[in-house]
Amino acid sequence: MLRLRLVLALVALGASACRSAPQPAEPAAAERTQPASLAPAEPLRLTVIGLNDLHGWIAPHRTPLKGGAELEEGGVATLAGYIARLRADNPGGVLLLDGGDLFQGTLASNLTEGSIVIDVYNHLGVTAAAVGNHEFDYGPVGPAPVPTKPGDDPLGALKDRIRQARFPFLSANLFEAATGQRPAWLGNDGTLLVTVRGVKVGIVGLSTPSTPTTTNPTNVTTLRFDPLAPAAVEASKRLRERGAQVVIGVAHAGGKCPRLENPRDLSSCELKEGEIYAALEPLPPGTLDAVIAGHTHQVMGHFIHGVPVIETYGLGRSLGYIELFVDPVSHQVLPDRTLIHAGIPLCAQVDAASGSCEARKLKDQAEVRLVPATFLGQPVVPDPAVQALIAPVLARVEQEQHRELGLSVPVALKRDYQGESTLGDFLADSLREAAGADVALLNPGGLRADIDAGPLTFGDVYEVLPFDNTVALVTLSGDELKRLLQVAYGAKKSVFQISGLQVKLNRCPGPDRFQSATFLNGRPLEPAKLYRVTMPDFLARGGDGLAPALEPLAPGRIDLGQARPGSLRDELIAYWQGRKAPISAPTLGRISYVDSGTPCPASQGP
Repeated sequence: MLRLRLVLALVALGASACRSAPQPAEPAAAERTQPASLAPAEPLRLTVIGLNDLHGWIAPHRTPLKGGAELEEGGVATLAGYIARLRADNPGGVLLLDGGDLFQGTLASNLTEGSIVIDVYNHLGVTAAAVGNHEFDYGPVGPAPVPTKPGDDPLGALKDRIRQARFPFLSANLFEAATGQRPAWLGNDGTLLVTVRGVKVGIVGLSTPSTPTTTNPTNVTTLRFDPLAPAAVEASKRLRERGAQVVIGVAHAGGKCPRLENPRDLSSCELKEGEIYAALEPLPPGTLDAVIAGHTHQVMGHFIHGVPVIETYGLGRSLGYIELFVDPVSHQVLPDRTLIHAGIPLCAQVDAASGSCEARKLKDQAEVRLVPATFLGQPVVPDPAVQALIAPVLARVEQEQHRELGLSVPVALKRDYQGESTLGDFLADSLREAAGADVALLNPGGLRADIDAGPLTFGDVYEVLPFDNTVALVTLSGDELKRLLQVAYGAKKSVFQISGLQVKLNRCPGPDRFQSATFLNGRPLEPAKLYRVTMPDFLARGGDGLAPALEPLAPGRIDLGQARPGSLRDELIAYWQGRKAPISAPTLGRISYVDSGTPCPASQGP
């Protein structure tokens, strides 16, 4: 009996112990399907497409090839095909940004005062664009590039384009000069805040502070363009306070880094020259997470002071894009994951052997077999809706473009931005003779294309001289003319084209570059004698840095040519037609260098 009681007590004790230490419950069916540890969520990918300096090039650039084929580069219909591929590759994760200078430079753009460009950009779904210097070129609504009568608004054409656009034009460093306030017509404070894939993305627009000297100064006298870096810092701060987790700069300011193989190798970058370098250097880390640059028409795809920056050669020939990867929880950029894709040519067709559509590589190739282009593993399909959109404007352009002038060009005339050129000599001589002046001066940045050999058409001349400048005459003493030449040749790397004088320069750029000038027969400039100097009214108004030499002159000494019969382009055509002679350039040699054997510092190449 005692043994039975002992067994029962032990059984009861065991049952009690089991109740005090419960066993794990059987997992639910849904839980049984999950792995033991959850994998972290993948970063969010943002694709930031960068365009810049379209300058109205809605049509492709066409180059005849040996064998009769025609090569096409760029064009907005093909651009749309590339953008469609990028959007398909990252649905809902794409921003399309433009670094400015949408307008000016082609008949298509200028005939519509940029309206056709806005139509295309609206169709493409552009997110935002920076305000470029050439956005101000059209001046008032109508054909006059500057105000000519009371009531003309020098910003009228740009205001019309801003009202037409379904995207904002941004410039955080643009202010009204009189009040220091942001221009009401801009419609924003220079920033934009959007949400992309759940990430709040801020965009800061910036305009080159050189705008007053790189557009017609008359059109921007009421405006002030502040330094870039402080404006970027202040705008980024405002955006972060509004909740921006990523901030991207879209700047009409650029640089030059032609070697794209390694985005962290800056050895090809002209770091002492480009505005974008100086703007990024003082920024606190984290101010900008990426930058779309522009203005210099040079390719970049590099990390500058830790910030990924892209820029293209412009004119609608290429694009670039930056892939930003964002932490899915904190929504902060993961810098080590950032990818740069720069200088991507826009090709509807490519050479089968090389995969290229770049004319400079293929125009002299013995055989080119064109095949459809692919991008991101799929065919590029030019957008038929864009083709239909631009067709009416291009039909008008075609009529004007091929209007022959009854003149022939025996040998092609070429530009040279950093030296004397056959095109520059020819145009400067023509301007001086047409205006009956002693000296003519042309800025090389105003010559936008070469002239090929063959019959000369209106379109050829328009592409060279797309700006609606007038022929100005400035009366200068010999001493004042020397001062003008010192300013012209001392301010930039570019070499002004000249007629009527022989000029000696130091080879390397710098304030003391100009050395001397004499007439072609060796006669020196007489200090007190007055000379008639002709130039585009853009220069006579102080453009391209000439203001220090021209602003001290009494108003009666500068005739801006507004009473003359036509534009500079029209007057030159009339002069050539009146001569009835083939168009050919004189022998080079009016610009020489006193130190031709001395190498320039790397950042001051001639």
